[in-house]
Amino acid sequence: MVKVVFLILGLTFELHSFGRIVKPKPSHGIMVKTGKTTGPLPFLKYGPGIDRLGGAKMTYLDTAIVLQVVDSLKDDYIVQLSKNHRAFIPKENVQFIPDYRKPDYYLTSSWKVSGDDKYDYVTIALDERLPYKSIQQTDPSRIIVDIYGATGNTNWITQLKSAKEIKQVSHEQLEDDVFRVSIDLKHSKQWGYSIGYKNKTLVIAVKRQPERLSIRHLNIAIDAGHGGSSSGAIGVKSGSEEKKVNLLIAKELEKYLKRRGARVFMTRSTDIDLSMVDRTLMLRKANPDLLISIHHNAGSSPGAKGVSTYYRYLGSKQLSVDILNRILELGLADFGNIGSFNFALNGPTEYPNCLVEVAFMSNEEDEKRINNPIFQRKVAKKIREGMIDWIRKVK
Repeated sequence: MVKVVFLILGLTFELHSFGRIVKPKPSHGIMVKTGKTTGPLPFLKYGPGIDRLGGAKMTYLDTAIVLQVVDSLKDDYIVQLSKNHRAFIPKENVQFIPDYRKPDYYLTSSWKVSGDDKYDYVTIALDERLPYKSIQQTDPSRIIVDIYGATGNTNWITQLKSAKEIKQVSHEQLEDDVFRVSIDLKHSKQWGYSIGYKNKTLVIAVKRQPERLSIRHLNIAIDAGHGGSSSGAIGVKSGSEEKKVNLLIAKELEKYLKRRGARVFMTRSTDIDLSMVDRTLMLRKANPDLLISIHHNAGSSPGAKGVSTYYRYLGSKQLSVDILNRILELGLADFGNIGSFNFALNGPTEYPNCLVEVAFMSNEEDEKRINNPIFQRKVAKKIREGMIDWIRKVK
């Protein structure tokens, strides 16, 4: 009889060859260390799962956030966010802190809600830079931020008239060490927000709705997927490369948006290598009002075909639906609108965003259309029209 031993989240299981779990018992020597986030874009994952998109992300984090590391699994550390919540983080994003003394409680203090000419701010003083995650809600429009490890000691919240987008804020202690912040917004559509620390004060910066709602007054980012050594999908008959047709449509979209007076930022205009980290940091610096990322699909089944759009957070869903509806007018099959998508450029919360998978390069019918310059121009026009539809609904 063959016996295999697995270590899973601190429990050792003896699994015999016929698949019966015989006996769980605590493992010995589990680490409990304090670390802090490091690197340009540290992020938490819900679990150890891995797929072509890198496993399900929970949230991006600021740097120097304190984490309790309790175990290790391959390339990840397992961190104890609170008594009842764990997450995974790449080892390269953790730097250990020697001789760190964890207090019995991390307390929140009183808050302030204020604004400047572009953003509203919620500032919450904490005893430490603690991990968090955010949730977007619609109808009503709301941002929820859960702060892990925090216990409420908030006795008042000051809201100044300089705050224009935030309607009201509230809080609740979900668990003994999970503190929830709710931010109700005045407008139905969310234009983005960022979360980070200034010293040990958590700052949630909420972008205001632009005063003049039209394409000509917006800063729009376009991302042409792949590039350089990353060719992407390959045409089933023609052998055309996805990176090239992505860029062709991106340039057509750039042209049509500029004709409407928009300011346009391109992540790439030539055939160059750009990692997802490069693109994300580039976009963070450009601070667009919207992001459209253009790709083409491929599948193992030659029958798979059609257009699809993708979003991660609910605040971007309507934009992706409106763009999909317009592209469907070109007669492509409907491959769907996909939410909670773990694509890297759907991850930022700073601006509404949409990933467009125009059609399937692995389908002969779609491939013929993809390589047609007239079709490429039509797709770009339909993406622009979908964006305009979304803006009209915002109005």
